[in-house]
Amino acid sequence: MYYFSELQAAAYKTERSAARRLSASAGIPEEQALRRTLELSAGTAGLASLLATRAALRDADAVRQQARAHRAATASARTERKGEPAAWRAWFDGSAHPNPGRCGIGGLLLGPGDARIEISRAAGHGNSSEAEYLALIAVLEAAVETGAHGLAVYGDSQVVVDDMHAHPSEAAGALAEYRATAQALLARLDGVTLRWIPRHRNGLADALSQRACVPTAAET
Repeated sequence: MYYFSELQAAAYKTERSAARRLSASAGIPEEQALRRTLELSAGTAGLASLLATRAALRDADAVRQQARAHRAATASARTERKGEPAAWRAWFDGSAHPNPGRCGIGGLLLGPGDARIEISRAAGHGNSSEAEYLALIAVLEAAVETGAHGLAVYGDSQVVVDDMHAHPSEAAGALAEYRATAQALLARLDGVTLRWIPRHRNGLADALSQRACVPTAAET
């Protein structure tokens, strides 16, 4: 017997979507629908094999992401030692399962030397755009607390990045409260830039948000 959280962690986005459709059309619990979907993906190898294989892939990916982040932090430290300005950098991502549903936020803040802050926590319930905004706010709060300056912030949410850059008259009304909070934090930081990046370049923040979004065993 597998926890629903194990099935969610193993499932790809397309499989989770297929499971939600199956749950709605067949009138069965989402957990049962997701199990059926993964069993179909597993084929003759069986569900246990699929879960073990994907867990190993997630672990390997986490190691690669950590290694890349470490190399980035090391490069930043080398720049500082050469007497050049060492920029702070941050990445953010938010997830909602289902959408809207349980939210998780993730973020990474890297600075001079060994400065490194990881954020991975549940963020109540809402939609994906709200989760993305909460992740941005959490990263900016960490930047304010650490006194970061010359900060470049990266996220793969086109909605949030565009909303932050939009004229007030064109900003999304439903996200106004989040935007106001983020803008207030930006005003407390010097030299901040906010840029969109494709999802594949935001892997660690995504992994941190997905990890926070998975219910604990006690909640399943």
